[in-house]
Amino acid sequence: MKEKFYAYILNLQNEITSALEHIDGKAKFVEDEWKRKEGGGGKTRVIQNGIVFEKGGVNVSAVHGPLPQSMQAYFKVEDVDFFACGLSLVIHPKNPFVPTVHANWRYFEMFDKSGHMVDQWFGGGQDLTPYYLFDEDAKHFHQTCKTACEKHDSSFYPKYKKQCDNYFWNAHRDEARGIGGLFFDYLKSNENQSIEDWYNFVTEVGNSFTQAYIPIVEKRKDMPYTSKHRNWQEIRRGRYVEFNLVHDKGTLFGLKTNGRIESILMSLPPHVQWQYDYHPEEHSDEERLIKILKHPIDWV
Repeated sequence: MKEKFYAYILNLQNEITSALEHIDGKAKFVEDEWKRKEGGGGKTRVIQNGIVFEKGGVNVSAVHGPLPQSMQAYFKVEDVDFFACGLSLVIHPKNPFVPTVHANWRYFEMFDKSGHMVDQWFGGGQDLTPYYLFDEDAKHFHQTCKTACEKHDSSFYPKYKKQCDNYFWNAHRDEARGIGGLFFDYLKSNENQSIEDWYNFVTEVGNSFTQAYIPIVEKRKDMPYTSKHRNWQEIRRGRYVEFNLVHDKGTLFGLKTNGRIESILMSLPPHVQWQYDYHPEEHSDEERLIKILKHPIDWV
């Protein structure tokens, strides 16, 4: 399974970076191949200073070795070895009317010291973080997620949509990071789903990503904007950074397993603001966004 999924994410990385380069029209992804001394490595691809994309990364990694003690406590396991591979992406567009997007699809295995597998699971999802909310964009993104889910099980979309709303919650701000999408973890074989079934589901979601995001970019990338719009975008990006550094499990896992710091922190936007006690104007588009982030809604 690990070879099969790793081959899949390498191919998906190519597909996604090609689609994003095409829509930008100027900037190209630069690939940085790296090795992890404890075992494994990855391919980090970063795009910067484009016409459409200010900064973005589409990373693939496959790492293995002894599970560090700090993560043994987290997973509630003894001294084991692990293998983890995944594709993780974050795209920060320049235009404030184009939303930031994040996605991740990953596979994990744990082995005892005799080399016997003791656990395996899939995880991942995709979610949207707009700065200005267009209802039709939110509906399109969520409908694409729902369609992918329903090819496998009608219960998946409401379940994983709710998990996404719960996970990407900035508890210290009492608001969502964005308008959600899908989030799933610890997808293990059970009486209803084999690990092969979960592979088919996770790759279905991965294959839906460009369909979910690219049409929104096409629609919004050439909209005129002002310094006021840009100012709001940078303030909201600050909340994005707060979530990633305070709450995100993937960031924590990378830092605690001696991951490559440039790849882990490539999710952070290049221009961000933290203004003291900032509140948007009443009845403004900015205030409407905040109200919905305080109380996530069903888009489809």
